[in-house]
Amino acid sequence: MLKFIDETPLHIFVLFALALGLAPFVPPHLWEKFQMLRAGQLTAPLDWFDVFFHGAPWALLAVKLARLSKGRPPGP
Repeated sequence: MLKFIDETPLHIFVLFALALGLAPFVPPHLWEKFQMLRAGQLTAPLDWFDVFFHGAPWALLAVKLARLSKGRPPGP
């Protein structure tokens, strides 16, 4: 998995995070889910799937940036 992250260009992760991580855009879906989590209203399994589905691109982008900051070679 880390080899895949190292070999994939940064712009792919940025586009993935912006497109899937924020969709639908007004208001960002992930932001709504975080507000539900903070209010204790995130109880349905579908809501947890949404948090994972929309949060995964941001997590992958964070891993990519962390690996780049530690001197890992950039992707092609």
